[in-house]
Amino acid sequence: MNVFLDAIAWLVDPAQYSGSNSLPVLVGQQLFYTFISVLIAAVIAVPIGWAIGHTGRGREFAVAVSGAARAIPSFGLLILLILLLGVTQKVEAAFITFVVLAIPALLAGAYSGLEAIDRRTIDAARAVGMTEWQILWRVEVPLGLPLLIGGLRSAVLQVVATVTIAGYTDLGGLGFRIIQGIDLRAIDQVLGAALLLALLALALDAIFALLQRLSVPRGVRAAEPAPERRRRPVAATA
Repeated sequence: MNVFLDAIAWLVDPAQYSGSNSLPVLVGQQLFYTFISVLIAAVIAVPIGWAIGHTGRGREFAVAVSGAARAIPSFGLLILLILLLGVTQKVEAAFITFVVLAIPALLAGAYSGLEAIDRRTIDAARAVGMTEWQILWRVEVPLGLPLLIGGLRSAVLQVVATVTIAGYTDLGGLGFRIIQGIDLRAIDQVLGAALLLALLALALDAIFALLQRLSVPRGVRAAEPAPERRRRPVAATA
């Protein structure tokens, strides 16, 4: 219990909120690496996922690539890229690592969102004369958006946790304080930075859960069956 109290005391210490390695700066670096990496991964994965979901071709290839990408150890990939690109390209190596990590969830969310749509809806859109491009943008993308945001949510959570390894290469982020605390044997610092990282991940998860809920089209939301209200039993009268 004292360890947690020490960690909280470290977190609320005003000294942690000033200087070039203050907690706000490190949190900003953590978010910067996360969102830039996920954005690059989305530019790569989402169009491919939509193409797979719309045409129905290439799903096996996407599943194989996603599975292989998930199996790659992030820290090992980061070190390998630094060795290949050179120590002066550590930032580029970190971004490539995080992009590779984010692609599988985004790819799966993009194509599964389109595959989950009732085929009768697509047939009805074709029957009224919509082109394939109109079907994609007016029907499939809006209906598949909740699952895509679910994939985005998963990618962000995976990357924001993995960005911690950037501290091993002196790129900043909350991993800097964790690694520094390990070297100094400062358990309060290690636990405090880890708690802050967990709170950050929970906050991001809550935000994307809300976005996923709001992304459900109004018509689909209205068509969802309302939960049945429990009826109170009427007391029998004599």
